[in-house]
Amino acid sequence: MLRIILLLSPIFVTLFWALTLSGNNKNNSTPRRFLGYFMLFPLIIYISHFFYFAPLPDFYPYFDVLLQYASLLVFPIYFIYFRLLTVDKVFSLRAHARYLTIPTILFVIYGGAVLLTPSIEYRAWLFDDKAFASSNNIKLLVIIRSIIRITYLTQVVLSVIGNHLLIRKYAAKAEEFYSDIQDGRYNNANMLNYTIIFMSIAAFVFTALGRDYLMSQNWMLYLGWTVFSVMLYIIGYMGITQKAINPTFDLVVEPDMTVLESGTLNVAQKKLLKKILELFDEKKIYLNSQLNILEIVNLVGANRTYISAIINLEYNQNFCTFVNTYRIKELKKLIIQNPEYPNEVLAEFCGFGSVNSLKRTISSKTGMSITDWKAQFLLK
Repeated sequence: MLRIILLLSPIFVTLFWALTLSGNNKNNSTPRRFLGYFMLFPLIIYISHFFYFAPLPDFYPYFDVLLQYASLLVFPIYFIYFRLLTVDKVFSLRAHARYLTIPTILFVIYGGAVLLTPSIEYRAWLFDDKAFASSNNIKLLVIIRSIIRITYLTQVVLSVIGNHLLIRKYAAKAEEFYSDIQDGRYNNANMLNYTIIFMSIAAFVFTALGRDYLMSQNWMLYLGWTVFSVMLYIIGYMGITQKAINPTFDLVVEPDMTVLESGTLNVAQKKLLKKILELFDEKKIYLNSQLNILEIVNLVGANRTYISAIINLEYNQNFCTFVNTYRIKELKKLIIQNPEYPNEVLAEFCGFGSVNSLKRTISSKTGMSITDWKAQFLLK
């Protein structure tokens, strides 16, 4: 019974996140929905594994080809998900087909080889890799399966490196889009990448041990499927809380307004800065926890790059730091006026959105915990 429960656990996890992430919630972003579609591929993989290890030999042969294809697609699709978080606005076959071409070609070749192999030979080989070893059809399947494994491992390495480079490259610009991200530290995005690294290492180890070993060693099977279930749950959870970065486009384009180069603000730039400061000083726009630079763009009528450059030149701060400077001032005032307020209320009233965001901001700015920082004002 325990074996069946553990074999089913990653199936339940992936099915749950596939439905949750790809639902029609109005707050769903394109990357979040795409991650829901991604979950369908590990779902296929673990359904296939379930039939193999349960074991249900009459059902598994119908899933083997799908298992190989889903395994080949997991990491390319995960990389596309990271591109949607960073540089791509939507998924399209035209833009992303290059990541899916090799898996699809290998799928067609492997599927064709399976169709050419007598059913009795193919089914026997699936559960005993030494069966019909002299058969040319089986020899061909062994070669193709080896190519699939090498391709899979190559994809693991390239995907992980690619994800890391995307996060690193667009770290600075993303703060302009989400003012509750602290100093380019994309904990969720990095955790997503670290989790898939851990999963890929585990998958490599269990692949190297082989199915025969796992079939005979229940404890290894239990350990592996527990690890996979936990990692998939973390990926889903991080995905549903992760915000898209997408720092590569402006909603308002003004070609006459270029990035500041002189080192000082001219009259027009000072006038624009005055508009920005009115939004913060008088309208207290920073109290909106979802504030991003595109809202400022629409309110003052200038493009993102220009506004960012003015803030950076005048205050030597990026947009995220600029917004949180106002929030910290508001927080200090509120603590002095209402020392009894809990952190949840302070975070909501000052625009941080969550206690964790408040704590991260204080720690980033002062190096102190929120408790120690508050104590400075309460003891006076």
